[in-house]
Amino acid sequence: MAPLPKKKTPKSRKGKHRSHIQMAAPKLSECPHCHSARLAHHVCPECGYYKGREAVVIGEPELPSD
Repeated sequence: MAPLPKKKTPKSRKGKHRSHIQMAAPKLSECPHCHSARLAHHVCPECGYYKGREAVVIGEPELPSD
């Protein structure tokens, strides 16, 4: 059986050793086609380009598949 703590760890002490565990803002890069901010390795939400070619057509509604 593993050893157990004798007393409950306070929230303040728990927060001190968890201080590096936090949310980080997503890293954004500039789209080479339209120069808007986008996530790296993702299709640009503004123009629909990825790696120099149009990957997604922006502005046209998708047809429902039956």
